[in-house]
Amino acid sequence: MQVRTRFAPSPTGYLHLGGLRTALYTYLFTRKNNGVFILRIEDTDQERLVPGATEKIYKSLKLAGLNWDEGPDIGGDYGPYVQTERKDIYLPYAQQLVKEGKAYYCFCTKEELAERRAAAEAEGKTWKYDKHCLNLTPEEVQEKLNAGIPYVIRQNIPESGEASFDDVLYGHIAVDCSELDDNVLIKADGLPTYNFANVVDDHLMGITHVVRGSEYLASAPKYNLLYEGFGWEVPTYIHCSPVMRDAQHKMSKRHGDPSYEDLKAQGFLTDAILNYVALLGWSPRGEIAEQEFFTLDELVQAFDITGISKSPAIFDIEKLKYFNSAYIKKLSPEDFLKAAEPYLRQGIKNPAIDLSLVAPLLQTRLDTLTEIPPMLDFFDDLPEYGNDLYVHKKMKTNEENSLDALNLVKPVFEAMEDWSFDAIHDALMGVAQANELKNGRIMWPVRVAVSGKPTTPGGAVELCHILGKEETLKRIQTGIEQLGG
Repeated sequence: MQVRTRFAPSPTGYLHLGGLRTALYTYLFTRKNNGVFILRIEDTDQERLVPGATEKIYKSLKLAGLNWDEGPDIGGDYGPYVQTERKDIYLPYAQQLVKEGKAYYCFCTKEELAERRAAAEAEGKTWKYDKHCLNLTPEEVQEKLNAGIPYVIRQNIPESGEASFDDVLYGHIAVDCSELDDNVLIKADGLPTYNFANVVDDHLMGITHVVRGSEYLASAPKYNLLYEGFGWEVPTYIHCSPVMRDAQHKMSKRHGDPSYEDLKAQGFLTDAILNYVALLGWSPRGEIAEQEFFTLDELVQAFDITGISKSPAIFDIEKLKYFNSAYIKKLSPEDFLKAAEPYLRQGIKNPAIDLSLVAPLLQTRLDTLTEIPPMLDFFDDLPEYGNDLYVHKKMKTNEENSLDALNLVKPVFEAMEDWSFDAIHDALMGVAQANELKNGRIMWPVRVAVSGKPTTPGGAVELCHILGKEETLKRIQTGIEQLGG
């Protein structure tokens, strides 16, 4: 039997990290078993749809490298892969259940349901549908249908016995049928509910394994009653624990927790995000048990569903920064420049500045790419700064000897025709040596004068080289005048 899996998001917003992890685990399991990975868009909840959300899902999954084999945009033998485009498929299956007594038409209005719910709650009872419409005769049902009275179709849950299912991680779970509600299968708008469409589509698309969040554990018994009602084979369930903000709270976009797109916008690399998210609730086994860093291909080879934990995973942004910093450092100079260029452009507007000279100064200093622009603001314009920056006890510099240093460097720089890195380095070293000064007595004042900052990516030589001769001399003259020269 070929493994067939699906990732089935609802287009109600961004791809949150729990959804990304579900997609990743599904993808890894499928690729490990040479199976077929399907993308299905579950858009039956029309009230919660967000315009453009489907396109965001496509974009996020493609950026992450989680490419699907069948889906809305590429087709396949089991389409359509968008549930609203499959609308006409579901009603006949629900009607089949009605004929067999496993479902029934319900004509109760929202107002009637609200009134009965309020009455139950007033008596301290937990409300569930009271099977009111199950008592209608076939003639009464047909009369209401002929009259065009709005209806839903409800699942007829047995009033006794157990509903059960088996999960790879959680084992056998059984629930008393008396605790289950007669949930709606077909809504008044003719569309199926999530639960019903899920079962029908998984069967028709030949899904063999379902990876999803543990919040669906409570729904699984109802799913299995539907599978049994149709006489269909039940897929293998793999429910994963939630991703939490802390020990008490699930991650939520409403509470400011980041989505995958947010993390990308915050300067995190896709490889780092995937690596970290993979380890949120899964641990490698055997010889690689202590390994932290995995490429996507390595994750495919290493992934084993028995390594998934039943305990909730807590998202730690500092841990993600640790991964991201390591991935930034591992990039080739060419790849880092490509990744960093948009942020370099934010920090440096001057087109004369060679970004390929700036990038190497940053690569080992970053946790995220968004840290780049604030580090570079001095390249466009020398900021205002206080003379206290020239005071450095370790370098043995103060305002007076810093002025002397700048006055020594200026004529040397003015006479230079070669403005290469090595020429600048040799010139500054020559000034220090000729005046029997430690290198820091020259380097520190020059770096302060050309940057106006207490810390910079790169030292005096790198900054002078990048700024160019004319701008460097202009800034040194400003420093001389500011120090009273």
